[in-house]
Amino acid sequence: MEMNWELVQEIVRRALAEDIGAGDLTTRLTVDERASATGLIVCNQEAVVAGLPVAKMVFEEVCRTVVFEMLVEEGQRVQAGAEVARIKADARGILTVERTALNFLQRLSGIATLTAEYVSRVESPTVRILDTRKTSPLLRILEKYAVRIGGGFNHRFGLYDGILIKDNHVAAAGGVREAVRRAKEAAPEHLRIEVEVRTIEEAEEAIAAGADMLLLDNMSIEQMAKVASAARGRVLLEASGGITLEKLGAVSRTGVHFISVGALTHSAPAMDMSLTLELRN
Repeated sequence: MEMNWELVQEIVRRALAEDIGAGDLTTRLTVDERASATGLIVCNQEAVVAGLPVAKMVFEEVCRTVVFEMLVEEGQRVQAGAEVARIKADARGILTVERTALNFLQRLSGIATLTAEYVSRVESPTVRILDTRKTSPLLRILEKYAVRIGGGFNHRFGLYDGILIKDNHVAAAGGVREAVRRAKEAAPEHLRIEVEVRTIEEAEEAIAAGADMLLLDNMSIEQMAKVASAARGRVLLEASGGITLEKLGAVSRTGVHFISVGALTHSAPAMDMSLTLELRN
C-alpha cells in the first residue's frame, strides 16, 4: 500500500491542534523566544524504530527553522540507550511539540516491535503475518504503516477494499452459498471472496460455494490442520482469533497461508523514548 503522506500531514496537524490549542503557556512564559536548542531523542529500551518521518513532520509544522537528523534507519532495531534523532531548532518550538512527536514515535515503534516479534516466531517461510481493522480511530494509516515496518503485511485497509463474509453476513444473506454468489456476481475481479468459518463442515460448504479464501476463526491447531488437509490447495487459508506468540509456531505449521493478529495494533505497548534539550548559543 502506498503511503498517503498528505493524510498523515493532516493527522499531524490535528494532533498538534489537540495538544497546543490556544498556545503553550508554560513554554511561552519561561523560555526566551530567541533561544535556540538541540533536542536528542533516545530510545530507552530495545525496539524496532518506526515513525521517524512522522516525527519530522511534527517538528517542521511548528518550529521556525528546523534541522531534523535521523540517526538510525526507519525500521532499524536498536538497543536501549540508542540515539534515534537529533533536532536543531528554536527552543520554544522543540518544547512545544516534543510530546506529540514522542507519542507518534512511541506508538508506532511499539507496533513495529511487536510485529517483528510475531514475524520472528513464524516457522514456515511461506506464512505471512497480517494485521486487522482493530486500529485506533483515525490512526489506521499510521498503525498499518508500522506493521509493514515491522515486517508484517496489511489485510484490507477498510470495508471498501476487501470482501470478508462473516457469520452475520451469512445470516442476513440466507446462507453461505447465497452470500458467496451475491459477492462473486458483483465484486471487482481483482478482489478475493473470503469467508469466515468455524468448523470443518463450514469450510467445506464455503469452498463448494466458490470462496477464494477462508478465515479460520478461533479454531484449534488440530482443526486448522484438518481444514488445510481437506482444502488440498483449493483456497487460501487465514488463521485468526487468539493467536498468541506461544501458539504462533504451531499455527504456522498447520498449512495456513496467513495469520492475522489484532493485537499488533490494539495491544502493542508503547516503546519508552525521551527527548533531552540543550540550549545553543
